[in-house]
Amino acid sequence: MSDATIPRKTRHDLTTGSIAITMILFALPTLGSSALQSLNGSINAVWVGRFIGEEALAATANGNILMFLLVSFVFGFGMASTILIGQAVGRRDTDMAKRTMGTALGSMIPLSVLIAVGGWLFAPLLLDLLGTPASAAELALIYLRMIFVAMPATLTFTLLMMALRGTGDSVTPLRFMFLSVGIDLLLTPVLILGLGPFPDWGIFGSAFATAIANTVALIGMGVTIYLRGSVLALRGAELRYLKADRTILTSMISKGLPMGLQMIVISTAALTMLSLINREGVQTTAAYGATQQLWTYVQMPAMALSAAASAMAAQNIGAGQWGRVSAITRWGLVFNLALTGAVITLLTVFDETFLGLFLGSDSAAVPIGRRILIMATWGYLFFGVAQVLFGTMRANGYVIGPLIVMVISMYPVRLGFAFGMYPVLGTDALWLSFPAGMVTTALMGAGLYMRGRWRRGRMMPSEEAAQRSEGYRAHGGTCASCSDLAPTTAWKRQHA
Repeated sequence: MSDATIPRKTRHDLTTGSIAITMILFALPTLGSSALQSLNGSINAVWVGRFIGEEALAATANGNILMFLLVSFVFGFGMASTILIGQAVGRRDTDMAKRTMGTALGSMIPLSVLIAVGGWLFAPLLLDLLGTPASAAELALIYLRMIFVAMPATLTFTLLMMALRGTGDSVTPLRFMFLSVGIDLLLTPVLILGLGPFPDWGIFGSAFATAIANTVALIGMGVTIYLRGSVLALRGAELRYLKADRTILTSMISKGLPMGLQMIVISTAALTMLSLINREGVQTTAAYGATQQLWTYVQMPAMALSAAASAMAAQNIGAGQWGRVSAITRWGLVFNLALTGAVITLLTVFDETFLGLFLGSDSAAVPIGRRILIMATWGYLFFGVAQVLFGTMRANGYVIGPLIVMVISMYPVRLGFAFGMYPVLGTDALWLSFPAGMVTTALMGAGLYMRGRWRRGRMMPSEEAAQRSEGYRAHGGTCASCSDLAPTTAWKRQHA
């Protein structure tokens, strides 16, 4: 298949050049997007904690974990579509990329609406099941319901960012994350405090500002995709791709469901942990909420490198360049040790200062937060190792093994440690359970990677994907010329 199938200006080639340089240039904008998103959440938490109170901060901690739980399946679905797009771009297959984008959007939007409605209706029940402290329950309900109202725009915005990264473009998502964060940072204090002519909405104002910011950024990103003539833009007859393609949807579900289940496993384990932490009182919950904000920064290098490894590996697998895939993984691990290690060191040295931003320097929750950080933060170095390995493996559709690893690490290991050691170590058992789970995940993930069975996976049957693409091109497909109808099974994956 000719490279002309996807014009160079509409794609970003991750299959050539220096792997180290390509990875860092891809990962840095992704890291920047994550940093902006986390910074925005942290600043909002500062406003909530300092001007509304510790009960409000505890409310947002409960609300955010519930939201994370309910969107986990959607995340897996989005990851599967991103990998399919990446492999299509690696093969220079415009039509497959467009059909994948259409299927993803046509399925995601209705699903996000259902999540929004269900979340609004069942939010009180969910908070009750979580054991949210009574002093924070009312605020948590207000916050959570507004977040659910914004769910369709938020999830679609996230999907488009993930899809663009699948094409190799991590800069455009960064630009619109700048826009979203800028709007949110401007509106949050205005709506929390009721500055000028605006109403004093308290915690509702924080959630409403986020909803407005994501909606504006979504519209801007969609317009940009069309103005640039991106491979993801659907025009004219291509709009029929919004009706889900059965083969692509089946692949998204079969591969995305286990990835979503990984998030569910993490979320349910986190919910169980939070229920234990809630029993320790509102100050401990507030301290844990503040450490969660800080841990988002510790996780960012690992998540950015995992996304880079996944996107790069997907394109190279699609192009049949298996020799580069192992090198991609090695560089991901090297960069993780350097970047994650640096963030952990910085957080350890300045822990009291950072916690004081959320809780106030004289808060009784600060010493609790410092204890949590000292006991648990080092484990994120191993978290990063696992994320890079999983990112490479899922690029070829290998998702069941990582799911099993997560189940074992989160339940028998993390929760077993927390429950089993609590009578001996007290609350320290809760905090030490985090690195216990992360180390286990990294060791088992390394075992899966070295066994190599993940190389035999695939996102879609190659011949079927090739035949469907060829049929679309021959019967009114989107390519400008249909003269390149040589057998498309030429790109069938070769085992390394």
